[in-house]
Amino acid sequence: MKKIQTQGVHHITLIGANRQTSIDFWEGVLGMPFIFEQPNLDVPAESHLYFDPGDGRLITVFTNEERQIDATRNPEGIGNLHHLAFTVSRAMYTQIAARLDERGVKHTGEIDRGFMDSIYFRDPLGQLIECAAYKFEPPLGATHADVLREAHLIRVERGDHHIADEHLADAIALLVERRQPTLSADRSAKDPYAEKPPVWD
Repeated sequence: MKKIQTQGVHHITLIGANRQTSIDFWEGVLGMPFIFEQPNLDVPAESHLYFDPGDGRLITVFTNEERQIDATRNPEGIGNLHHLAFTVSRAMYTQIAARLDERGVKHTGEIDRGFMDSIYFRDPLGQLIECAAYKFEPPLGATHADVLREAHLIRVERGDHHIADEHLADAIALLVERRQPTLSADRSAKDPYAEKPPVWD
């Protein structure tokens, strides 16, 4: 028996209401370019809209002009989708609350998740959306997942409750040490200030 090996998210498809509501939210609020549209090949009465969330992957929506907008909160039962999270830059993250406030959209405000900062709100059809900004950039040749895995191992070894800045910083240093060679025989931490600390003017 062999596993099926995935290599990333190909696309996520949601059930929408009318076409314009989806365009206005995914492109008009979240800035995802509306890149193409065709009939839903399984349900000809529906349209299939495609949006680029910023990484070349796809968010798609089945729309039908007969469906009415229903902002009722989506159910959170077992097996149901809880939320969709999208990456934003730190500069954008600091603007999201104000930009949602301008539209009168309720949101959680900024939430510190230890390794990232998040803000949550609902789309016009009741789906919970998260905009998340990582607190770190991975070193060259590594991914965010690489850093998080190492930070997790460090956190567990130290008996800490959740990943925090110290774990991330130590994980990044560890990955750099593993991936980037040096000519030094000893690359451990040093204190070149020990004899004569600098004076701050």
